[in-house]
Amino acid sequence: MTYNPFAELSATIPSAVMQGYVVLMFLLVFVGTLADIIHKKSAKFFFENAKKAEAARVREVSGGEKTSILIKTVASDVLTSSEFCNPRRRLAHLLTMYGFIAYVITSAMLIFGYTDPAMAAPAAVTGLWHLGALSVCVGGYWFWFSIRVDVAAEGNPWYRVGRADLFVVSLLGSTTFALLWSV
Repeated sequence: MTYNPFAELSATIPSAVMQGYVVLMFLLVFVGTLADIIHKKSAKFFFENAKKAEAARVREVSGGEKTSILIKTVASDVLTSSEFCNPRRRLAHLLTMYGFIAYVITSAMLIFGYTDPAMAAPAAVTGLWHLGALSVCVGGYWFWFSIRVDVAAEGNPWYRVGRADLFVVSLLGSTTFALLWSV
């Protein structure tokens, strides 16, 4: 759990290449998200919907009320994934989501701060990296082999992988390989 696999990798791949790759991936995700928003006209829909809501409002909502609604929404829908009514699916999602967040943040910390083999990474950072990857694997494989497998009700075989599954499959492959590489 205290092993930094990126320090060993820096003997083969220069730190600048790893860092450039991370920056490139961040930029591609950002540009891809913007392209998706433009292509699907999500922003236009959002602003038109906001105008309709503004025109249909019954009363003015104070700043305090807006803040309260925002806090309740973040606490309920974002932090606890309450939109999932199935407790197993919610737990699998939370394990995967929080594991992914820990894995990405600690990967960036290790790649940008601790690729020099002579400089030891803090045990907390490497531990969170391993726990994050493990959490993604536990939640993701639980979802894939226990929850998602129940697609017979939709008339789909369990082995059918569609475009919507590509993120989960690539994330599980990445984190599984990362853990195996670390061992």
